[in-house]
Amino acid sequence: MVRRTKEEALATRDRILDAAERVFFDKGVSRTSLADIAQEAGVTRGAIYWHFANKGDLFTAMFDRSLMPLDELVAATLDSKESDPLARMRDIFVWCMRNITLDEQRRRVFDILFLKCEFVEEMGPVRERHQTNMREGIERIERGLRNAMDKGQLPTTLNTGLATTLLHALFTGILHDALMLPDSVDLDRDSERLIDACFDSLRFSPALLCPGDGA
Repeated sequence: MVRRTKEEALATRDRILDAAERVFFDKGVSRTSLADIAQEAGVTRGAIYWHFANKGDLFTAMFDRSLMPLDELVAATLDSKESDPLARMRDIFVWCMRNITLDEQRRRVFDILFLKCEFVEEMGPVRERHQTNMREGIERIERGLRNAMDKGQLPTTLNTGLATTLLHALFTGILHDALMLPDSVDLDRDSERLIDACFDSLRFSPALLCPGDGA
């Protein structure tokens, strides 16, 4: 009986998250109320509060459910024993681009995050969480680039701060454009070439090099 009750609670939680995803996508986050989500899910507001503290908590859970399982690839880019960290980093970027394009649920969630989430006062904790995730992601990118430099895959005088800023901005910008103009950007077809162009700039652009000996 206890196990069945737990399974039922998890099923209700998933139903609420599915409903939130649909309503956020249709109405935008700031215009969506918990009552809207409860109606879409066929539950009471009390049921939502049983699982989530507020709308921000619900939004965070919805986004976390769509995070991509890349732990092994990320670890490889940072591993000093990995012989080709730059290729592993390339694999991550290409896989993410294609997955967001081909996985309907992830595409919808990232559409909400990029285009339909207004970070108003009630979403302050969500904004802070998103900023933390960005900082952690940027830090991992820079560590991966330093690992690639140590393996001779990038110039020894590469300014990793500038390179990381450029790579992150290009990647998120391409995703934004693909979500905003889906008929104009084909990430399934072009993700590899776009990422290769980004990485080529890290290898060959004089503007990304430190002056002198890189100090």
